[in-house]
Amino acid sequence: MRPLLPALLLLVAAAAANAAGGGQQPVAKVNVSTTRDPVDKSYRKMIQGMERFEREHALAPSAPLRFQLLPRMPGLKMDGISLRVAGDTVSVPVTIAPDNSFVLPRNEQALREDAAVLANRKTTSMTWRALIRSPGLAPDTRRLGDLRLECRVGAEAGLVSNNSQLFAWLSNALMSVDQVCNSPEGNYLFFADRPLFGVRLRAGARVEDLPFKMLYAGGEQTPEMLRFCDCQVLLDRTYYAPLWDKSWPDDTIVEFDYMTDAAPAADAQEAR
Repeated sequence: MRPLLPALLLLVAAAAANAAGGGQQPVAKVNVSTTRDPVDKSYRKMIQGMERFEREHALAPSAPLRFQLLPRMPGLKMDGISLRVAGDTVSVPVTIAPDNSFVLPRNEQALREDAAVLANRKTTSMTWRALIRSPGLAPDTRRLGDLRLECRVGAEAGLVSNNSQLFAWLSNALMSVDQVCNSPEGNYLFFADRPLFGVRLRAGARVEDLPFKMLYAGGEQTPEMLRFCDCQVLLDRTYYAPLWDKSWPDDTIVEFDYMTDAAPAADAQEAR
């Protein structure tokens, strides 16, 4: 797998160079009807992600859909977050669970007004993901079909947060759901609960460890690139999954080998 991030950064750099070159090569004008803080999300896009979940629910037939907020910046406190769907005339509060996950309510007026999903946090402070977990799994495991559906929903909903408006536009323009989720070149990052030593796939008698290049955002993040990645403070928790590889069935179990034991519930709450 080869992440697409370096190629996108080259395009960003090229655009900046053209702009600084005194007009030697005109840069195409992009008209944006509304400019939103990248930490906010399009309500329409997130509803489209929910609709994709319903269409492809067979990948994770017993799992519900939630969305989740994750930190991007060092020292960010993830308690006390409020979330709402806001349009021109409508404002709908969204209830957030203790793990910072939520179910997005449907509202026709918000859809008509092209509302945004707004959080009370600064630009680039958080990232967003779909959260799809089949019940009954053993601790420290996931199911590959759940991850496949998480990627499709997350990509459809436009959840990946980048702190450059130009970079975010290029990402959305160049990375379709199929490119991200159904190709070895895909680069949809997943986040484990804690820092990782390794990740193992298990399907019946077949057992394989993920190679290093599928951990830690591919091991290719430079300080300059890291600021564009929503893995910014969660790098040691990141991994790619072989979503495209049909030789691994949807019921494949993904096992995590963590660097640390899980914190007791009281300590985990205090750390938030």
